[in-house]
Amino acid sequence: MNRPLFDTLRTTPWAARRAAFRWSIPPGFSIPETCCDNWAAREPDRLALSDLSSGQDWSYGQLKSASDALAQSFLARGLRAGDRVGVFLPQSAAVIVTHFAAQKCAAIALPLFTQFGPEALAFRLADSGATMVVTDAENLEKLLSVAPDLPALRQVYVTGPVAPPHLNLLDEISKSHRAFTPAPVNAETPAVMIYTSGTTGPPKGALHAHRFLLGHLPCMEFTHEGFPRPGDIGWTPADWAWIGGLMDMAIPCLYYGVPLIASRAHRFDPAEAWALMRDRRVTSAFLPPTALKLMRAAPVPQGVRLRSVSSGGESLGADLLEWGHAALGCPINEMYGQTECNLVVTQAAGFMTVKPGTMGQALPGHEVAVIDDLGRECAPGEVGEIAVRRGSASMFLGYWNQPEKTAAKFTGDWMRTGDLGTRDAEGYFTYVARDDDVITSSGYRIGPTEIENCLMGDADVIMAAVVGLPDPIRTEAVTAFVVLRETTPLTPEIEARLIARVKSRLSPHLAPRRIIARDALPLTATGKVMRRALRDGA
Repeated sequence: MNRPLFDTLRTTPWAARRAAFRWSIPPGFSIPETCCDNWAAREPDRLALSDLSSGQDWSYGQLKSASDALAQSFLARGLRAGDRVGVFLPQSAAVIVTHFAAQKCAAIALPLFTQFGPEALAFRLADSGATMVVTDAENLEKLLSVAPDLPALRQVYVTGPVAPPHLNLLDEISKSHRAFTPAPVNAETPAVMIYTSGTTGPPKGALHAHRFLLGHLPCMEFTHEGFPRPGDIGWTPADWAWIGGLMDMAIPCLYYGVPLIASRAHRFDPAEAWALMRDRRVTSAFLPPTALKLMRAAPVPQGVRLRSVSSGGESLGADLLEWGHAALGCPINEMYGQTECNLVVTQAAGFMTVKPGTMGQALPGHEVAVIDDLGRECAPGEVGEIAVRRGSASMFLGYWNQPEKTAAKFTGDWMRTGDLGTRDAEGYFTYVARDDDVITSSGYRIGPTEIENCLMGDADVIMAAVVGLPDPIRTEAVTAFVVLRETTPLTPEIEARLIARVKSRLSPHLAPRRIIARDALPLTATGKVMRRALRDGA
């Protein structure tokens, strides 16, 4: 078994844990070797994953055999070290098999939301230069609609029957029974690329090395109250294309040997979520804030046996935290991080005093501070920008093909998050505000640029600006201000058309909840839209 990094004694002071901890990263660390192959060698029949959509349980031995076979198919069709493999799938065993197979070829897994519309999908595949994509029958048509504009794309795999030249994933896996030796990698070899939300312009590919898995483990162990424990079972409704779903639950479960539940759902249903956790005896769950808000309105069935819940993506109010503790019988521990460096601050009720209204303290192995514009640490209570020092194991390698953007992310050794906050004398961080352009909606950090560009592709839209307005369920609702042509009034039909455009071309979670027409948008002297003025005046 992969042993926990920390003991579970609650008597050890948090500051002492932080001071004593040092990263110990094996030079040859590999995600699929540690999360799959080593388990398969020791306990091949150990349950790794239950795929509820197919009704199939997967052992570690089966995961290894399938990922080995798929890796051989990838190599036979020209996959090379460093190539990108798109994973355009909902939660399923095929997601894990594809990640491991790509990484065994020293290639890079590229998670993609199945909710992406053609434009959002095409941008990420073109920007990454992905050479192969694995998808399912439901999403194949969408992928093929953009394939002519993707010259680097050489092969498409589908999790079911498909006509040539595309390949049936299961057929390819069943063809190979030869022994396979993975390509050599090390802890710094690129393993996963996850695109940002586009909060400061077009989305950027955040490239992560194999070691970034280790960077998530301190938070997993503390936030889930001494994780792993005998009998633990993990689940999250969050899509595994999001770093939250993939790295805040799915991959760490496989690392620790904790059975993982995969559940495909087109739309989150709180009653179904409760029933799933009851029926599958889930003990450890990552539940995004919007999911928790919706679940609060549904009755908690008898038999739910959660012992730990983590949440992140936006702040949880005191009322929601109190409800969670009363209804679930366990604390809801908040976490903080971002795509570029995830899970660096947490509340861990079993290991520290919880201060309501704060995000908690920096985790062992992560040095977090509040800094000013020059990169100097702020005094306790002073508002500045939350930053993480280089050296965190979960720190990204850089933005894909954008060295200038990577450099701009840092001031000296501090990676700037773009979030404003304070830190008190005891080391507790409090979130104050976000970057002006970032929208926090249903747990997603959403950037306006991609949505504005999509809206302005409509013949009747002259200008567009997208902001977040307060919403009791979503925290903020995506709202678009548009300047239309003089001959075009904003009718309900046009509003519906513009919303549908974003929903179909980008993603439903990016679609505005409301369109507001203006004769003109407020601009700075340099011609930039003043989004804050739109928010304040709404």
